[in-house]
Amino acid sequence: MKRRYLVALGLAAAAVAVGMMPYSRVTSTSSFASGTALRPFAGAPASGQPAPVSLAIVRTSAKPVNEALVVAGGSLSRQVTVSMSGFVIRHGEHLLAFDLGLGSQIDRQYGAEMPMWARPTFSYARPVDPLAAQFARAGQPLPEEVLLSHSHWDHGSGLEDIPKARVWVSGPELDLIRASHGGAGQPWMSQVGRPDIRWETLTFPDGPWMGFDRSLDVFGDKSVVVVPMPGHTPGSVGLFVTVSSGRRFLLVGDALWNAGELREGQGKSSAASMIVDGDRAQTAAMVRQLVRLARDNPGLTIIPAHDGDLQARLGLFPRWID
Repeated sequence: MKRRYLVALGLAAAAVAVGMMPYSRVTSTSSFASGTALRPFAGAPASGQPAPVSLAIVRTSAKPVNEALVVAGGSLSRQVTVSMSGFVIRHGEHLLAFDLGLGSQIDRQYGAEMPMWARPTFSYARPVDPLAAQFARAGQPLPEEVLLSHSHWDHGSGLEDIPKARVWVSGPELDLIRASHGGAGQPWMSQVGRPDIRWETLTFPDGPWMGFDRSLDVFGDKSVVVVPMPGHTPGSVGLFVTVSSGRRFLLVGDALWNAGELREGQGKSSAASMIVDGDRAQTAAMVRQLVRLARDNPGLTIIPAHDGDLQARLGLFPRWID
């Protein structure tokens, strides 16, 4: 009896931790048509000199949770910070966002798409400080391009705040968006169903990279490289970033929630994985690949989208890491 209670508690609390159980009652009018661009910033004139590269981690919401509810093998007594974050890469004069965290319309989106019975469990922390608002306060222009690691609600909420940007997803992820009818692990139409979103489909023409079979070198200088990371969703992707100082990072979306999963080598807690990972076997294989990658590349910092403690140690926007 006690074991069943703890499992049930774990399932509920894991969902509270990151609020990842979308439920859509919104009907989209979008055709989800994808454009014909080959890659972000294609055709932009090159200066002939290496462009400076920096990374910003933009926290939009955060709350403390028990580590055991997030990380398989995590401590029952240790608290970790679960962050809803976006990331922005500055490459010369160009700005590329990788995920957006929670946006200014999250309350409306949540009200339209989260059923009443789920709201006591599936929630997010307030106040929310959207990426676009933080950039406006800092006097920074908004990114021209947005690349989504995947289309879950706490990654694409801010799309309405950057209406002029092109939005890049992999082909399998766009198929997921097109087919979405709500339910656990599905996109929210209030976020991705608008007919004015300028979708672009990522392809991976640039060959193997860091143990991944395919890649996309965004700027052609190997400073920003996209790789497929299917499992959490069919079209999830990760982003390698090498900043001007030579420091290397890998943004992994929700392939991992917390860097502690690399330490334990088991990924998310079982309860959490059952709720949020679309293909658990494929996600587990990706976790093993990331564990090997971290072991073989000690200078590489792997950043999960929701590891608020790691992100804070690296430095949050308005600081730029370069």
